[in-house]
Amino acid sequence: MDPSFFATQRVRQEAARDVEDLRNQIRHHDHLYYVLDSPEITDAQYDVLFKRLEELEQRHPELVSSDSPTQRVGGKPLEKFGQCQHSVPMLSLSNIFHDAELADFDLRVRKALGIDGVVSYVVEPKLDGVAIELVYRDSILVSGSTRGDGYVGEDVSANIRTIKAIPLRLRSSGFFSGVPLIELRGEIFMHRSDFDLLNRERDELGLPPFANPRNAAAGSIRQLDPKMAALRPLKFLSHSAGRIEGPVPPTQMDFLEAMHHLGLPTNLDNTRVCYGTESVRKHYYTLREIRQELPYEIDGAVVKVNSMNHQKLLGIKTRSPRWAVAFKFEPIQAITKIIGIEIGVGRTGSMTPVAIMEPVNVAGVRVSRATLHNQDEIDRKDIREGDTVVIQRAGDVIPEVVRVLPHLRPADSRPYQIPDRCPVCNSHAVRIHGQVVKRCVNASCPARLKETIRHFASRNAMDIDGLGTKLIEQLVERRLIKDPSDLYALDLTTLASLNRMAERSGSNILESIERSKIVPADRFLYSLGIPLVGEYVARVLMQAFGDVNTIMEKNSSQLQEIYGIGPEVAQSVETFFGEPRNRVMIERLCGAGLRPVGFEAVSSTSLTPLSGKTVVFTGTISMPRTEAKLAVEAAGGKVGASVTTKTDYVVTGAEPGSKLDKALKIGVQILSEEEFRVLAGI
Repeated sequence: MDPSFFATQRVRQEAARDVEDLRNQIRHHDHLYYVLDSPEITDAQYDVLFKRLEELEQRHPELVSSDSPTQRVGGKPLEKFGQCQHSVPMLSLSNIFHDAELADFDLRVRKALGIDGVVSYVVEPKLDGVAIELVYRDSILVSGSTRGDGYVGEDVSANIRTIKAIPLRLRSSGFFSGVPLIELRGEIFMHRSDFDLLNRERDELGLPPFANPRNAAAGSIRQLDPKMAALRPLKFLSHSAGRIEGPVPPTQMDFLEAMHHLGLPTNLDNTRVCYGTESVRKHYYTLREIRQELPYEIDGAVVKVNSMNHQKLLGIKTRSPRWAVAFKFEPIQAITKIIGIEIGVGRTGSMTPVAIMEPVNVAGVRVSRATLHNQDEIDRKDIREGDTVVIQRAGDVIPEVVRVLPHLRPADSRPYQIPDRCPVCNSHAVRIHGQVVKRCVNASCPARLKETIRHFASRNAMDIDGLGTKLIEQLVERRLIKDPSDLYALDLTTLASLNRMAERSGSNILESIERSKIVPADRFLYSLGIPLVGEYVARVLMQAFGDVNTIMEKNSSQLQEIYGIGPEVAQSVETFFGEPRNRVMIERLCGAGLRPVGFEAVSSTSLTPLSGKTVVFTGTISMPRTEAKLAVEAAGGKVGASVTTKTDYVVTGAEPGSKLDKALKIGVQILSEEEFRVLAGI
């Protein structure tokens, strides 16, 4: 028999093994990504696997099977939701990464349409969000569903209705006016700023942060309780259609403008009609340049044939349309190795671990450092020196470590612990119970001195007028002050030597410093910048003990005997005064002539958790509002009509209004009615 026959058979057998191996890998990663929301590899690595499988199946079409990942769209819908059948499949897009691939796509389009000249394309930003279909009957929103496997999605209608960007009723204007059925597609996503705020809130609650805005949006839209979804800052942009019972606009751009007139958010500001590939490339590179300036994440551009008639003629493949591609940016994730871990000290003494890594290119930027956030994050991800890790860069912020690749870990690696000493001043570093960060407790630490001085001089503390940020920076950088007590040794000659400091301004500042020597004792305590000791807590402590010296000698247990002082605050106060450098600073302040006045110790039983607090109510609670107001006032607080930065608590009942949204936005503490009753003692 011809030897070439055996060689051909051997090649086919090897190809069959490779194909099956790639399919198994892709199915595994599809399950992790679409079902469990817990990916193990980067998008770029997934794209490489998928492209290799496509290439093998193209070379060996006899190996193509109906259950291959190339013959379907994505993962299965979650069983916890109902299912929605898509009347028109929600296909994903084929990816291209290089100019040559764009030219190939254009050639295929022109050849299929029989066009010798240029083709009109629409180029839109490709949002890194969650694909959603909205169904409107007679202009009323009747359902919302995820992509699912492209044919059957998850019914998330209840959660969709909580997103204010999505209209419950379409406007009766524009091209689609009076159309009985419209199925619209788009992306659910989050702005970067909202994502950062959400993760900070999760940190405060001791919850693990979301990996990226897309992960946060996916988790939010899959909340079983719509009330929880309503609290998430989800956005929506529409971009395409499923089934439409009526006429269709002649072009993709006309379609986007028609959706805009219906009241649906679209991305017209960053979408362009482009004639030919050179125009497409130009807008693609423009989007790549401005991607970090946009408030949301994009990972490429979507290139669509503009003519709706041409789209229909081109048709679809099993997995994707022939008339559109995703022109992807270079990946924002990369793999590198952690050489070591350093500790940075922030302006409030917070100690943040930073990974020092082998330099790697991420989204066009050379990166060698990544934040590790805090000890909890290090423990949760089990990050160690010497680890090989996946890092991620989003926006202009410092990159972060997404996950460790444990199979590449050195055999002698050890878990990492943030040190108990500040790397800048060698003072004690402590983690207060209930907080995620470890802090340097030395108020005079060079790393946090500027913020210490700024807080000390602020209006609600020592109220030193004229001591602004720029002046404080000069005083610290020229080493004219090493702690707040040095402010009282400044003279006119020293101040006049500073940039933009006239003699009259210097005299006014010195007068303000002199006036600050006589200060209410609670404001003096607040000015020291003790973590968790705000204006209210400072007042409570002074009402209980009368002066700072007495407070300095109390241990945590004694402090907790005061009504309203919990273990976290007590530990923070004890730790602050346990640092010798802080005691020396207070002695120097008193030696400079400071005279805290105005308090005598009173019985702690007269204080309640609502003393001095402003409470705002929203929604329906079981007790009359007049009764609730009296309860607040009886406990020493007051009721506010609106939510401001001075609001301490927002009490929520059934169907809360816009006050809840504002409270979440500015970080006001939210209470249930039951929690309010406990604080009010009713």
